[in-house]
Amino acid sequence: MTPAYSEDVKGKQGTMAKWTVDVVIPTYKPDEKFDRLMQMLQKQTYPIGTILIMNTEKRFFPKKGYETWQKVQLRHIKAEDFDHGGTRDGAASLLSGDLILFMTQDAVPTDEYLVERLAAAFADEQVAAAYARQLPDLNCDWIERYTRSFNYPKESSVKSKEDLTRYGIKTFFCSNVCAMYRRTVYEELGGFEKHTIFNEDMIFAGKLIQHGYSIAYTGDAAVIHSHNYTNRQQLHRNFDLAVSQADHPEIFGMASSESEGIRMVRSTAAYLLKQGKPQLIPVLVMRSACKFLGYRLGKNYRRLPRFLIDRLTMNRAYWEKEQHGNRGKAK
Repeated sequence: MTPAYSEDVKGKQGTMAKWTVDVVIPTYKPDEKFDRLMQMLQKQTYPIGTILIMNTEKRFFPKKGYETWQKVQLRHIKAEDFDHGGTRDGAASLLSGDLILFMTQDAVPTDEYLVERLAAAFADEQVAAAYARQLPDLNCDWIERYTRSFNYPKESSVKSKEDLTRYGIKTFFCSNVCAMYRRTVYEELGGFEKHTIFNEDMIFAGKLIQHGYSIAYTGDAAVIHSHNYTNRQQLHRNFDLAVSQADHPEIFGMASSESEGIRMVRSTAAYLLKQGKPQLIPVLVMRSACKFLGYRLGKNYRRLPRFLIDRLTMNRAYWEKEQHGNRGKAK
């Protein structure tokens, strides 16, 4: 397959760019991390075409400061119109870059080479997506810090259908916290799901694997991104994650996520013991139990009454759309 090349242009440090790159960032109540993200995007060695900000609710967007940013387009949408897949896909349809970089508002590049290193992965014509390493923030707790290193190691890799037996669900792991896609393939496969509660990135990554494309993990391209979720938040997050898996068995039926979760818990426990933090093992057990409970409830959400779903989900607006769309999934 031949990539769509554009005329070579020089980056700020003399880097030759084969492809044009556009960036999409959904925002909601952006804070100082978003400001740091935008500042770092202005410093990238690889030239960026358009930075399209899809902001939810105009009243929450800062009224000053952004007018100094270069190559930025700002669009406001209502909260009820936001969708994890549909909003991003709609943004992509407004852009023309050969490569599209999706980021979240709290992912801060560690240096000026993020875009350059992600784009370099597409020199392999089979690569249709590349995602960055995520490093823990300074306030990240011990367990989440290890989770970052477990899911985002130093070593880069390229995964294809042949790796399913080796990597399992990690074969089509991809995170729109910071992920770049080849536009021609993105459009060929229909882009992100237009209506999804979560996991729009992995659903599309699974399609890439099924159609014979490869996914690159670029360990030398990094962003600072981590969360210290409470046990309750972990339960809600894993509920929504599992709902998306239940809705897309054609993707997540390729590999089990439960076995990978068990491996991570065991590996984290070993890490805590090695670091002399055995007192955190009960915290890990409780956190893992909440994740598992949320996951099992989400996988079986069709059996749950609507009032319980409303208490378990992080995204009630999604279920409102489901109800109004008469899809009949939650009664």
